[in-house]
Amino acid sequence: QVQLVESGGGLVQAGGSLRLSCAASGSIFSLNTMGWYRQAPGKQRELVATMTTGGFTDYADSVKGRFTISRDNAKNTVYLQMNSLKPEDTAVYYCKLEFILAHDYWGQGTQVTVSS
Repeated sequence: QVQLVESGGGLVQAGGSLRLSCAASGSIFSLNTMGWYRQAPGKQRELVATMTTGGFTDYADSVKGRFTISRDNAKNTVYLQMNSLKPEDTAVYYCKLEFILAHDYWGQGTQVTVSS
């Protein structure tokens, strides 16, 4: 009964910025990891960034220094600030909510397109 709602995707020129949001609703255990993954056509889904309830973060090497993940634990919402976007960042971005010893949940994805 957990649901994730994503927003903020769109079209942007290279060098521009976008901010993605993902709000989780339902029965949310207080200790969890939320994050962002992306999948380009013909490629495997890959980790972009994750953040635990306690504030520990993990970033893909390709986005370090350009993307910043943050979260509001009270609202069960995670954000991804994407700066200095490149055409290779073009993908469908998926929000993920992870629980220990429980089912993981995924959002439906939001399209990010970066034009050169």
